[in-house]
Amino acid sequence: MSEARIEPRVIGAIFATGLLSFSGVIVETAMNITFPTIMHEFSVNTSTVQWLTTLYLLIVAAVIPLSAYLKRTFKMRRLFIVANLLFMLGLILDGSAPAFWVLLLGRAVQGLGTGIALPLMFNIILEQVPRSRIGAMMGVGTLITGIAPAIGPTFGGIVTTYLSWRYIFVFLIPILLISLVLGVSCIRQKQPLQPSQLDILSVVLLILAFSGLIFGVSEFNSNTISHLFAWTAFIVGVIALVVFVLRERRQTQPILDLTPFSRASFSQHVFAFLMFQMMALGLSFILPNYLQLVNKATALQAGLIVLPGAALGAVLAPISGRLYDHFGPRRPILIGTTIVFVSMIAFGLFRMPLSDGQVIGLYVGFMLGIGLAFGNVLTDTLNQLSKQQQADGNAIMNTLQQFAAALGTAIASAIVASGQKGRPQVAGTMLGSQWALWLLLIFSVIALIMLGWTLRKQRE
Repeated sequence: MSEARIEPRVIGAIFATGLLSFSGVIVETAMNITFPTIMHEFSVNTSTVQWLTTLYLLIVAAVIPLSAYLKRTFKMRRLFIVANLLFMLGLILDGSAPAFWVLLLGRAVQGLGTGIALPLMFNIILEQVPRSRIGAMMGVGTLITGIAPAIGPTFGGIVTTYLSWRYIFVFLIPILLISLVLGVSCIRQKQPLQPSQLDILSVVLLILAFSGLIFGVSEFNSNTISHLFAWTAFIVGVIALVVFVLRERRQTQPILDLTPFSRASFSQHVFAFLMFQMMALGLSFILPNYLQLVNKATALQAGLIVLPGAALGAVLAPISGRLYDHFGPRRPILIGTTIVFVSMIAFGLFRMPLSDGQVIGLYVGFMLGIGLAFGNVLTDTLNQLSKQQQADGNAIMNTLQQFAAALGTAIASAIVASGQKGRPQVAGTMLGSQWALWLLLIFSVIALIMLGWTLRKQRE
């Protein structure tokens, strides 16, 4: 029993890093609601205001792959303090921004802090929590970060409606201060440092890869950027990624060890994880958009309609982690994936228009499956690796999670826009949403087949 006990300082460290990650995610989701207000206040158009999210995701995706190198080179507490102070500086810049470029700069600084912070929490769990309790604590970590997108749209809608969008940043400063005090008190270094030289060329290739890929995907549907330019950025990203992978395979001390992909079970888990992420983020774009344009809900009402499902998915995360510890990965993952598949069948086959009640019911079912499966897929993916590989595996998963978030949103947005083109807004939105839901149904089939196959081989 004593071996399964988690030290109080470890729990404190997990919550400190979790609060920092929570802040990064809630700002991202709350900001989406504020875009019309910010466009009016700073006299910018839609394509410009979208950079508040796009630039943030670019920086987070570029920094996260460096987390394994940073973990080997710098003490965890120092990394945490730097991430916390950077994020707090970004909040201050955004809360007091006199011009749009200052607001954009604040989001970029927050991206640096989030990119450092996101992998820290899971690295602490993997290093310092007894193996028999890892599933439960990974669930707790998923809950801390998962509750943010659940309440983000509602939080942003309430603050923007009754106060000002600037208070989104102001209200997070006390949370960051609590996180800072808790982290300085509780975070300890368990593994010795292994300083290595940073390969600058690999860093440049990495930044080019993720910048090109995310920028290209994000701008495919832009009215102000040519498709040729978007395709060029995307192709540059693909080439940079290929060169980065080839270079890393030849390095004796790579900034990101890609050898985990040599394990088929790891690669299959990763692919299914990406399907889950694209489904979740795609649906989180489709539903609020549909509710406002078709059902004529306000931004606040749309946030409240999706709140029950999002909250259920977050609350289930630690419970499903306990199920993982007790029953192993197969039952909770396959049951959750099956529920996601059934929910997506219902989303895809129900006749349009969907009522608010139908959206609530179907989304609750979808998030029930996500709550059971998503965090456990992440846990089981990392469990395919040795202790020495888990920091790199964690960096890989966090990086791909950010890219899949941008990709899922961009794909859903492009499909909905295709349905709207040349049609009345309501009819076009219904048609585009239907097409996008069918694509997400295909993603759920892929995830179910992939996880069913790899978990069966794992059991054998």
